[in-house]
Amino acid sequence: DIYYGIRDKTRAIADQHANLGRTVEGSIVQHLQKLRVEIKAHIKNIQNDTGKLATSVAKERALSAKLVGDLATNIAVLKNTPLGVTARSDPYVSNQVVARQLVRQVHTENALHKSLLLTQSSSALFEASLVQAVQSAWATFEEWRARTDSAIRDTWGVLSREMAALPTDREWIAFAAREDHLVDPETPLRDPQHIQYPSKDDPSVLPVHAGLLERKKRYTRSYREAFYVLTPAGFLHEFASSDPALADRPQFSLFLPLCTLGPPSAPSAKSHKFHIEERKDGTGGVHTGSLRGLRSSLTGGGGRAWAFRGRSHEDMMEWWNDIRMLCARYLVASEQMERSGPVAAAVVPLVI
Repeated sequence: DIYYGIRDKTRAIADQHANLGRTVEGSIVQHLQKLRVEIKAHIKNIQNDTGKLATSVAKERALSAKLVGDLATNIAVLKNTPLGVTARSDPYVSNQVVARQLVRQVHTENALHKSLLLTQSSSALFEASLVQAVQSAWATFEEWRARTDSAIRDTWGVLSREMAALPTDREWIAFAAREDHLVDPETPLRDPQHIQYPSKDDPSVLPVHAGLLERKKRYTRSYREAFYVLTPAGFLHEFASSDPALADRPQFSLFLPLCTLGPPSAPSAKSHKFHIEERKDGTGGVHTGSLRGLRSSLTGGGGRAWAFRGRSHEDMMEWWNDIRMLCARYLVASEQMERSGPVAAAVVPLVI
């Protein structure tokens, strides 16, 4: 079988590589470890010599900057309050101190410069010796690797030919024949719309009316369009989107059985709107009157009033008639539109 052949031949190849590894460990790695010790010693010498000088230069530069700042301060004191100058703060004395400090700084910097030149020269020679040592180690490794490659080349060739001759579907066919837990390719994907669960088609979960409406903002007094759903439970929900995947929870809701519905605007009005007032008692009867009467009613009710606007008068009247069947009371200013459909079957009018 091909897999038994692969097992035996790869084991032989592994043994040959292990032999090469032992040879590399004994002949090359030990030499490279000695180089590592030499590199660490060279780095330590650089840190002891050049590193200390660099620290001294940094200290001298910091001291020079401080003394130059003191000189500028003493000069300012002399110009502003001449009587406040002391012997130590005399700008002449301060300048002499700065000059001496700059001499010390320059001497330290020159010493660092010479040390760096010497370190660079020695490092170049040291780097050349390192490269030669690594090249020698690599030549030794290449010699042993060539011997190992010659021994395993034929083995790799046999494995390649055997693997190339293996049919691509041989293993899968054998697996599928003995496995009974595979998914049937003919099984269709599930559709969420076809999932049945208790109360899915209950009348209380089906919307009475759904569509776009504009609601007047409370502070900016401008209208903003949103997707609204009127439910049999008596709620008018506002959603950010008509797609339930994007907005499954309402961002604004009105419980209509505790609200008063105002009369719709006339067909000739420029804006097709109506008002809904929140009420606490939820009682009231059907009244007929004008918008002025509704305004006074809203003033006396103590609840907030919301203005809604439709795209057309027909669209607005459809909303108004459906909402009328759920409100505690409503006011009318014109002849009501009669409509038929699922509203009457899904909603019981709450008219007192």
